[in-house]
Formats: sequence, C-alpha cells, structure tokens
Amino acid sequence: MSANPGTTAPTGRNKPAQGKERSDAALGHAAQNTPSPEGAKESVEWPVVKSGELLAFVTSGSRGWAKYYAESGPLFLRIGNLDHDSVALDLRDLQRVAPPAGAEGTRTKVQASDILISITADVGMIGLVPSTLGEAYINQHVALARPLPTVHPPYLAWCLTSPKAQRQFLQLQRGATKVGLGLDDIRAVDVPLPPLPEQRRIVAEIEKQFTRLEAGLAALRRVQANLKRYRAAVLKAACEGRLVPTEAALARSPRATKNGPPAYETGEALLARILTERRQNWQGRGQYKEPAAPDTRNVATVPEGWTWASVDQLADETMIGLDRGRAQQSADPATGVPYIKMNNVTMDGRVHCDELVFVPASREEATRFSVQDGDILFNTRNSKELVGKVGLVRNPPAGAIYNNNLMRIRVPAGVSQAFLALQMCSHEFRQRMELVKKATTSVAAVYSKDLLPLAIALPPLAEQTRIVAEVERRLSVVEELESVVTANLQRATRLRQSILQKAFTGELTREATCKEGLQVQTNRR
Repeated sequence: MSANPGTTAPTGRNKPAQGKERSDAALGHAAQNTPSPEGAKESVEWPVVKSGELLAFVTSGSRGWAKYYAESGPLFLRIGNLDHDSVALDLRDLQRVAPPAGAEGTRTKVQASDILISITADVGMIGLVPSTLGEAYINQHVALARPLPTVHPPYLAWCLTSPKAQRQFLQLQRGATKVGLGLDDIRAVDVPLPPLPEQRRIVAEIEKQFTRLEAGLAALRRVQANLKRYRAAVLKAACEGRLVPTEAALARSPRATKNGPPAYETGEALLARILTERRQNWQGRGQYKEPAAPDTRNVATVPEGWTWASVDQLADETMIGLDRGRAQQSADPATGVPYIKMNNVTMDGRVHCDELVFVPASREEATRFSVQDGDILFNTRNSKELVGKVGLVRNPPAGAIYNNNLMRIRVPAGVSQAFLALQMCSHEFRQRMELVKKATTSVAAVYSKDLLPLAIALPPLAEQTRIVAEVERRLSVVEELESVVTANLQRATRLRQSILQKAFTGELTREATCKEGLQVQTNRR
C-alpha cells in the first residue's frame, strides 16, 4: 500500500501506510525507514572469494547405505533433514544406521559446524551441524562442507542460504535428465568476506531478526490451524443438523402450531418422490435399474425429518471426463476449449478456473463433457491423500470441459447441489470414502461402484437451502481471514529474503548501528 504523497515524516521520506506498519510489527520486523545518524557509512566493500577458499574439506555421502539401516544407532542425514528457510536441521524424520568400519564411514561422518548442502532434486538447501547432534552420517544426496578457521561457520551457512548464493546454485546445476550439483560447484559460489568480528555480528543480527519473524509466523500458523478446525466444525454441524433449526423443530414452534402443525416434506418423502419421478421419466435403453441403496453400516442417527440416501439415489447423472494427454494441452486459448483438471479442484470444495489449460475437442465432445454452474466434480484418481476431492463449479468459463480424472455429478430438483457438495467435503463422508479407496504405491482411486452406495444425510429441501446459506455466510468470513493470513505468510517469505539480501551487503548491520545510535541520542535527551 503506498503512502499519501502529501504526508511526509520529519526526515522528508514518505510515511509508510498505517496498515503496513501494523503488518510489519505483527511479523516482528520493524519497517526499515530509520534515518542514518551522522557519520554512518553508506556502503561497505568486502572482498569476494570463492567458497572453496573457505573450506578445508568437501565430500558427499555414499550410495547403498540402506543395508546399514538400523532401529538405533547414529543418525543418517538426508535431504528431508534440510530446508530452504533455515540453517537448522529438521530432525522430525530420522533414520538411524549401523555404519561400516573403515574409510567410507570416516569420510561421511559429520562434525559440529559442518555445512550440509542438498545436491540433487531440490538443490541448495542448507543445514548447519550443531554441537549437540552426536554421531551422524550423510547420504549420497547431501554434500558436506567443512569450513576453515578463517570463516565463522554460521556466517558461511547463512550466506549460502541468501538469494544471491541460491541463484548461483541454480545456475551451476548440471545433468541432462537428473539435475544436481557437483562437489566443484559447492566450491564455486561467490562469498563476500568481511572480518571475523563483522561475520559474527551479521549472524547475530540475522538470528535476532529471524527470531522476531518466526514469532509472527508461529502466530499466523496458529490462526491458520484454528481456521481449518473451525471450517471442519461448521461442516460437521451442517451435516448433523445442528447448524440451523430443523424443519421438524420449526414445525413444533408455538408460532407454527397456532393454526395447527404445518405440513412439510420430510427427507424420506423427498427421496421417495425423487426416485418415483426418475423411474417414471426413464427413457434409457433396456429395463430401468434401481439406484444403489445407501450403505448405512456404522453411520450415526440422523435428525428428525432427515433420512439416509446414497450418492447414486441423489445423482441424476454421473460421468467421467474427457482424456486429453499433456501433449494436447496448451496455455494458448486459440488451441481449444478450457480444460478443468484435478489440480483445479481444492480440498475445501471449490473449483478454481483462473489457471486452466486448453485442449482440442469436437463439437460432440464439447457438448458431452461440458461444465455448467452447479455441477459437482469428484476427483476419482490422485494420490492417496488427495483422491476424493470434491468441488462445486461456480461461474465456469464459456465452453469449459473436464478431464478423465474427474467425475461430473448432476442432481435432480429437490436436492441442493451445494448441500450435496458440502456433505461430500465433510470429514464424516471422507471417513466413509477411506474404506473404499483402492491404492497402489503411486496412485489411488475411488471407483464409481464404490462411491455410489456411500451414504448421504438428506434433510428437507428448505432445510438444505438454509444450511447452505449459513455455511456460506460463516465460511465467507473464514475465507477472508485465510486470505489475510496467506498474504502475510507470503510477505514474511519476502521479508526473510530481504533480511538475507541486506545481511551480505552490510546493510543489515549498518541499519542496526543506526538504530543503536538513535537510541543513544534519544536516551541523552
């Protein structure tokens, strides 16, 4: 947000917008607009050396250590123990080994203050070995760099994490099919080299700034987790008839019974009507086949006026989408029609249509696989964690179709598409779906024959409408807050990069000196 150009701070610089000041404070990072005290240096010039000049030893781990895996013993450090956002090792997922005797084990054994670097896949992640780690070894995807006494190890580790060093790692990658870094690449990174006292001061300032930033990030993550729990609680209450008054309760209210209890169509009566009308309107080939009855084993009792129905009973139509391979997909709209894929369906019931590819489709295909407002898209194949995602289509682009990892579900009058979608997004429905997933090592699927009998709690239509309205009201507030949290998390990432960028040009410690000088001047007044 830009400041009002007509309002300036006493220094003559533009005053930052009030909202930005609050956001900076929330992330623990003060706005960098502190004036320089008289005499402060405006720039520093440090010699730049190659990282190899600062390293006594560079190696990588050995292959084939899986045979040494053990339940106890020294740690075996892998790429998963490194991160881009920190030089601290992530020790949540640990593997232990019984290392072999001899030179191979000695070579790959880490020491305190060693720097670890990922050299395959996601290259350039950095870890600094703490003195408290104990005996540990590295695998072949990690390089070990042992600093000389001429450099402060945390300084070099943070320097290799900086945006400039990370860009160098990306440029140094090699390999036609499997990119990675060689040991010579680890020695080839440009490193600005201030005197040792300044290195220690830079590290102290980085850690101070990051401690503040991490406190703000932790608060944002707690908010994010609480919003996720609240969303799940809203869906649970909606699917159990506890979010709004039921039709049965309204029918018994004093106002409703003044002239005798009003009649309302129960969920059971509604389901019977839907099935009767479908049977009567059947125009397909052969004899009409009754839809699968709901599997009500291990389901809860529904509220008064509700009934259990199956997905099959509530779906007028289910259809798998059109198969178009990656070679037929394009970002150019002139090449075909918008193509909704499984990655466009979210875990919270939405379909994002802002980043679609385009595929060729005949007129018949475009009609057969068209997507319209209110369609439900069910993800039939994906990873075990993501398969079964459900999205409600809202305002799709003209001519959009969907792919063969999605099933389109359309419902009859008497069933709210939004209500069915939120039921299928609920934790309870996903638990029932877990029991029918079929999975291999790389992919999982929910087949139509297993999905269609799954139970859905069906209330009267008026109650469905009220439930959807209340869910949308509550979740609209959640989505606004989630957007704010996401924006601040992204901003925190930029702040982190900015801190590292300033650290290795001397600007970070210079700003700290300026603030200290101003504080001294203020205290003297």
